[in-house]
Amino acid sequence: MTITVIGSPASPFSLILIYVLKELGLSFENVPTTHEDIKTPEYLATKHPFGRSPVLNDDGFQVYESRAIARYLASKYQGTKTSTILIPSDVQKAALVEQFISVEISYYFPPLFKLLTQLIAVRRQGNEPDLKIVEEAREELGKTLDVYEKLLEGKDYLTGEFSLADIIHLPLTYYAINSAGEGDLWNKRPNVSKWLKNLNERESWKNIVDEYKLSEQISKYTKDSDK
Repeated sequence: MTITVIGSPASPFSLILIYVLKELGLSFENVPTTHEDIKTPEYLATKHPFGRSPVLNDDGFQVYESRAIARYLASKYQGTKTSTILIPSDVQKAALVEQFISVEISYYFPPLFKLLTQLIAVRRQGNEPDLKIVEEAREELGKTLDVYEKLLEGKDYLTGEFSLADIIHLPLTYYAINSAGEGDLWNKRPNVSKWLKNLNERESWKNIVDEYKLSEQISKYTKDSDK
């Protein structure tokens, strides 16, 4: 069995997959890519038609888009190497995981990505962020986190148990706090702060931070990354 993650390990989207793989106890290879790599005709024709990363190759089976890859890995491999279950077999519990994955992509990711586009990507291009867009994004994200604060009442994780939904939230949030300095948005909400602390303290994530020297990788990624 050969699992290969094609994409920069500093990319928050690649980190979702690495986090999943670590939680599932799976060995894998990483083939880093640059912005130039993912725009070549060969890459577009054989890896990702929209010129993005990451891409997963699992013994010849190839799939792109981080959330789809994460679901695939959980469905195929959970329970085979570790006891970690990311998508429960119980239909109702699985539906709640999918509910929060949908919540993430619909309400959490858009304002967070808009904020980081201004605070990281725009600056990486040598321009100043649009402060109006920054404030709009902070306000939108704050409203989302207010809802999360209520949803997380009395819970350690989004569904009550650690799941794929939690994993998908962490890498980009880690960027917002450790690269963009936006930690106050999470820290001033006790339930949200506790949830984030639980995720950061999982051994798999701590191993990723150490193994990939994430602070250094993030610094490099914010300057010349592929995503």
